[in-house]
Amino acid sequence: MVPWLAFDDPFPPVERALGASSGAPGLLAASADLLPARLIDAYGRGIFPWYSDGQPVLWWSPDPRMVLVPAEFKVSHSLRKTLKHVVRDPLWEVRVDDDFPAVMRACAQTPREGQRGTWITADIVDAYTSLHRQGKAHSVETWFNGVRVGGLYGVSFGRMFFGESMFAHRTDASKIALAALVGHLRRNEIEMIDCQQNTSHLASLGGREIARRAFVAHLRKAVAEPPISWRFDKSVLAGLIDTPAR
Repeated sequence: MVPWLAFDDPFPPVERALGASSGAPGLLAASADLLPARLIDAYGRGIFPWYSDGQPVLWWSPDPRMVLVPAEFKVSHSLRKTLKHVVRDPLWEVRVDDDFPAVMRACAQTPREGQRGTWITADIVDAYTSLHRQGKAHSVETWFNGVRVGGLYGVSFGRMFFGESMFAHRTDASKIALAALVGHLRRNEIEMIDCQQNTSHLASLGGREIARRAFVAHLRKAVAEPPISWRFDKSVLAGLIDTPAR
């Protein structure tokens, strides 16, 4: 039985999440509220919300957990060629937090293979925008000729980044944003990006699964560290361009 959380109820331990043999592996709890304080508490414990319109807020902590280690980011021959062009061409920009809610809305409106609709509801946009105003959520945006053509957003506490969603309106635009994020996190010696659940796209970029226990152990240390700066531009791509292709 998945517990229902009243307004001030704490989360149960993540070990109580439904297992692989259930119909919803990783499901931990449900609630009616999606307040910023609840979100902050959730991320600090290795829990995230994922639900659709018409459902209660569903809270998840899967085992294993998909992560991307910045040092293991895969730069293919074609992506490296693209990044070189982006660095040289002044029409390409990488902006940070230019318009966080717009990035969320673009992610919500981007069709996903095998999905109908979106989990990025109006309540989700409001809640994460509140975190953004507190300096706890950020967008990395790819711009071409003055137009936002791709990007991503996520949550950042201490020395931990929790990736949420990406979009692209131009070939490789989301990969450029992700590469810029990885370059920035490498500069700041961030060891892990939370990717939540396994996808073939993330695996192709170097993502891999680790045990939830290992993820939570790293998380507890990382979120207790001082936050990093979130000022950077496309110059962070230079280090990735010099990385041997994989």
